[in-house]
This record gives sequence, C-alpha cells and structure tokens, in this order.
Amino acid sequence: MPFSPQIPLQLEPPRPDRFEDFVEGPNAAVAQAVRHLLDEEAACLYLSGPESSGKSHLLNALCHDARERGMAAFYIAVKHLPEEAAAGLEGLQVLDLVCVDDIEHIAGNATWERALFRCFNEVRAAGGRLLVASRQPLASIGFDLPDLASRLSWGVRQKLRAPGEDDKREIMSGRARKLHIELPEDVREYVLKHGRRDVASLLKIVEGLKDAAFIEKRRITVPLARELMKDRGPGARRP
Repeated sequence: MPFSPQIPLQLEPPRPDRFEDFVEGPNAAVAQAVRHLLDEEAACLYLSGPESSGKSHLLNALCHDARERGMAAFYIAVKHLPEEAAAGLEGLQVLDLVCVDDIEHIAGNATWERALFRCFNEVRAAGGRLLVASRQPLASIGFDLPDLASRLSWGVRQKLRAPGEDDKREIMSGRARKLHIELPEDVREYVLKHGRRDVASLLKIVEGLKDAAFIEKRRITVPLARELMKDRGPGARRP
C-alpha cells in the first residue's frame, strides 16, 4: 500500500475531465505534449498557466487516460493539504503516473519540498512519469530546496494560454451538452457579458442553470440567468 495510513490521499482523479472535453484553442500543442507523456518512461512535464487555463483539466484527463491504458495513476492537489499529508507521497514509485497540481503553494515549506523531491526522484528512477502544474513558471517559484527546482528543470516545460472569448463560448456549450441541457445563444452571451470572466465561474453558472431549470421546471432563459446571477450570486461579475 503506497499511501500513508495517517492521512490517506485520494487515488481516484477528483474530476471526470477527459481530453475530448478540453477546448484546445491556442493550446493544442500543449495538450498533445501532455497526452504523449504516457508514451515515454521516466518523463517529466512541467505545466504552467494562468487561472482557468485548463491545468487541472489536463492533469485529471491524463490520469483517466492512463487508467484506460491499464496504468496506475495518482493525482494530488497540494493547495489545501496540511503539512502532515506530505507523508502520503511515500511509495508512489510503484505507479506509472504521478500528477501534482498547484505546486507553487508548497514553496518554502521544508516538509513538502523534501517529500516531493524524494517522490520525484523515486518515480523517475522507477521509470514512472511526472506531470506537475503551477500558475507560475518554474523560474518564478522560490523553492528553498534548490535540488527540487533542478529536478523539475530536467523535463519538458509547457505554458498554457488563457482561453479567448470564442473558446469560452465553446467551453460553456460543451458543458451544457455534457449536462444534457440546451444553452440558448442569447443566454450564453448574457452570461459572458455579465458574468465573471474566468472559466470556472462561467461553468458554475451553466451548472446552476441546469439545477434551477430542473428544480423550478423552467426553461433556460435570460431571465433565469439574471435571477441566478443577481446579488453577486454564482459567477456574477462584481462592479
């Protein structure tokens, strides 16, 4: 059992994201690089990009892809984990893929830095793959352990660009299709104009519209979207 008995870490990817759901836009080459990571042994890819550019989506998608190919995969987002959870990284060299999200949040924490350094070395030595994501480029993260940054720099570095307006439209429409609802164009444009600009907030509105329409037995219309977003509700833009 490769996980700490004190603080068990989640083995299953927490989100159902797939590569076919990822709107590539300006990031087609990056998405392809992530997909091909499974084809190489002892490979490491460092993925950076702004909020809502799709980093977590790609990490979860690669985990699902690995499992469908009969590989053992592990995803961990370190952003909200306590220091004690670092012990759960022991023994991960038995896996084919380890994905670490939000790595910038452990910079300066000696326990996490040492645990990740040891984990990365063991996974690489065993021929496993590493996919690491951060909002910041590697050179901008102030790790106290120089060897940790050095190990990460051995691999490929890719940078995601934030999705444009057309990409956001496609992302919203794609989520609506996945939820088996119809998102009229006028509703989508209203949300884009009056909602917050990040993808996570836009998707929350789409999901909220689905729930509201189901519970209240109403059609998805601009008035329903307006009601959902009023009083700075889910995804509403602050003035």
